[in-house]
Amino acid sequence: MNKVYCRMYQGVMKVGMYFLPWSMPSTLEGPGTVKQLPSWIKEKGYRNVLIVTDKNLMKLHLLDSLLENLEKENVGYVMFDDVSPNPTDVDIETGVFLYRENRCDAMIAFGGGSPMDCAKGIGVRIARPRKTVRQLQGLLKVLKKIPVIFTVPTTAGTGSETTIAAVVTDSVTHHKASINDIRLIPKYAVLDPELTLGLPPHVTATTGMDALCHAVEAYTNHTYNTKLEDDLAKKAVKLIYDNLYHVYLHGDDVQARENMQRAALYAGRAFTRGCVGYVHAIGHTLGGLYGTPHGLAMGILLPHVLRRYGAAAYDKLADLCDVCGMPARNESKQAKAEAFISWIEDMKVKMDLPLYPPIIKDEDIDQMVIWADKEGNPLYPTPVTWSKAEFRDFIISLKDKSQEKAQA
Repeated sequence: MNKVYCRMYQGVMKVGMYFLPWSMPSTLEGPGTVKQLPSWIKEKGYRNVLIVTDKNLMKLHLLDSLLENLEKENVGYVMFDDVSPNPTDVDIETGVFLYRENRCDAMIAFGGGSPMDCAKGIGVRIARPRKTVRQLQGLLKVLKKIPVIFTVPTTAGTGSETTIAAVVTDSVTHHKASINDIRLIPKYAVLDPELTLGLPPHVTATTGMDALCHAVEAYTNHTYNTKLEDDLAKKAVKLIYDNLYHVYLHGDDVQARENMQRAALYAGRAFTRGCVGYVHAIGHTLGGLYGTPHGLAMGILLPHVLRRYGAAAYDKLADLCDVCGMPARNESKQAKAEAFISWIEDMKVKMDLPLYPPIIKDEDIDQMVIWADKEGNPLYPTPVTWSKAEFRDFIISLKDKSQEKAQA
């Protein structure tokens, strides 16, 4: 796509964004606050909710106190606990059926990004019953009020509790793409760090890297941000720098868990307006084609994409280096940017995350390029705009490095 056209498109988008009703959810925060959610729901006038979650969380009994208190408050509920790790259009249609069949008037999205994205997708299809999920993917294609969603994140990564996005995989083509609309920002969120205490270290690492990617991409992007998004992105990066590796080692630290939830919220709100970048554009292809968990894909790709951006990202990455108080070999923007990227790479090693994607098949590269380019251009205001040829070169370089490492 023409690079001049992309920048012109982004300039028009920036003006348009000033007319949109940006918001953040009302929150309940602190240990044990999930127990207060049923009375909050009742106070808001809702009587029968669809709970969107997954079977693993049910097996871990994380919903027990919520369900007990819903019954105490005489709030009816219907369980939909069969959400896929990468939610599909089929998952969404199942949820739409349950919502309508049981005459629900609100939803609780309980879990990580998958249940939240699925709940948003259910809401979108209820608001737009004559449109398919595929037709609704893209920018501002909903534009109608969706059912109220109370979000309860059990990880500290996606920030979906405050974003306009719902990422859905097409069950036929395996194309993973976003529905992006201002109507998808949830009205309410419960940030209860006790729900994250049982996360395995690997999940803590990948979800934390997802939050980091949101904040870094939002901050290094051009055009859309106001001072609010820049400030939230920097706060998120600092919180992650101070807490992620600590909580990876010490998962029972409630305060550190709470700090990571706050970081995910800040990062989510930052990229809701500031957008993500090519890490996400390429990472979604890995999730769609190979089932790579989203946070893992983000952690793998982030430093590689930042290095490929080169000097265009030095100023912003140097800012983040300073925000975190990282040492650099000298005071130049380049040295500070390299120090920041090196910190990300060091974190990946310490948290036992792979350096490169475990699989990229030659026969998939053409499709990956098409999908990444379609998602990233012209919407994402990245430091540099890549052509399809540049996407291809980058993806091939990842594949080659992955094979070299496997053979070493």
